[in-house]
Amino acid sequence: MKIYLAPLEGITGWIFRSAVHECFGGFDKYFVPFIKPNQMGHFSAREKKDILPDHNRGMYTVPQILTNRAEDFLRTAKKLEEYGYSEVNLNLGCPSKTVVTKGRGSGFLAYPEQLERFLDEIFDKCKIRISVKTRLGMDDPREFEYLLEIYNRYPMEELIIHPRVQREFYKNTPHIDAFDRAFDMSVNPVCYNGDIFTPEDYERFRKDHPRADCVMTGRGVLADPALGRRIRGGSPADKAELRRFHDLLYGGYCAEMSGDRTILFKMKELWTYLAPAFADSRKCVKKIKKAEKCSVYEQIVEELFATKELVR
Repeated sequence: MKIYLAPLEGITGWIFRSAVHECFGGFDKYFVPFIKPNQMGHFSAREKKDILPDHNRGMYTVPQILTNRAEDFLRTAKKLEEYGYSEVNLNLGCPSKTVVTKGRGSGFLAYPEQLERFLDEIFDKCKIRISVKTRLGMDDPREFEYLLEIYNRYPMEELIIHPRVQREFYKNTPHIDAFDRAFDMSVNPVCYNGDIFTPEDYERFRKDHPRADCVMTGRGVLADPALGRRIRGGSPADKAELRRFHDLLYGGYCAEMSGDRTILFKMKELWTYLAPAFADSRKCVKKIKKAEKCSVYEQIVEELFATKELVR
């Protein structure tokens, strides 16, 4: 089974991916949070840092592109090819309202005729491989029947399916029945994405889908950065590994960002997911959320790792 790390905007940037890879590994592909082509045709500072080969050593990295304009996709893919990439991913899954209202991400699924013209052009002209990450539609899972007919007309590297519609965001239970039909009917390789939070979730999926050979997980890795390794039968993270993982993240953010507030915003976000891994950590995490100086934060983290044990 191939295991992919999902792209999560603002979270799984190169510093996070590098720390996961160095400390735990377990992933066959690491997807870069989406690149938004701009009118100037240049990468933003964040995007450029995310795709630099030096920031992705030892990882099979796939940049994701978010656009509904074929010329923007092709221009961006060409630039990525110049950086050495052989595969790009098209984002048709982002449910954010700011993205959807512009007809991008899962919002593009509301316009299947336009989407088909877009795919016609990019698959005809793009020189590197294209994978697609998609949702089932905007409002009703049955929308995917027509969307899949469109997808089947193109030679995709793979079709990554998150079996929810846009309006569900990440709520409710994934529509596994819709995924099953798509898996059987797709002419392209299919990857499952959705609610793989634990090795047990993975085992249930594998038991129910013995022919599937690829899963993608994102939010589960925020709470358990060793999830990829554990899915492969490896050991859970111990406290020393989590400390090293934390220190790589924190050190990376301190080196790349300016201002205690900006750095601590990133670290507080991490602890939102990571805190449940530690027993009786509520008071320490509360202190972390209130911290305004990095020096104070460092003392609290030192206390947490010294006094709190992992939940087994």
